[in-house]
Amino acid sequence: MSRFKQVVFAALLLSLILLSGCQHLVIDTDKIVRSDTDLPEMVGIIAGCGTTFAAFPDFLAMIRRRSSEGMNPRMGAIMGAFQILWVYYGLLIASRPVIIWNVIAVFINFLTVGAYAYFLRKEKQKSLTAATGSNSNL
Repeated sequence: MSRFKQVVFAALLLSLILLSGCQHLVIDTDKIVRSDTDLPEMVGIIAGCGTTFAAFPDFLAMIRRRSSEGMNPRMGAIMGAFQILWVYYGLLIASRPVIIWNVIAVFINFLTVGAYAYFLRKEKQKSLTAATGSNSNL
């Protein structure tokens, strides 16, 4: 198993272990679904928006470049795994901003890791094709 696959597997395994603890979770749904919003929650919404989309420009740059060059998938995988912990924490304290923004951040980070794997595979196939093509011309 390649190093990248080991890191992704470890991150997913850690996520599953953490989510298995949610079965004993008591969620205060009245607090999560209430319609009134106070100042601390508004600050949480604004801060969450900024930190959630901090990794998005790297993802867009990789998509535009169509290359994995300059990207580190470990960072996205580790951040995604720990943001699942933030989602769990948000459920424990019944905080909408913590839950919402970290669910979005997990999605963005795992999209980044998936795009990295996709482009890396395409680059390896292209280099193998170029190497076998140049060897057959000799």
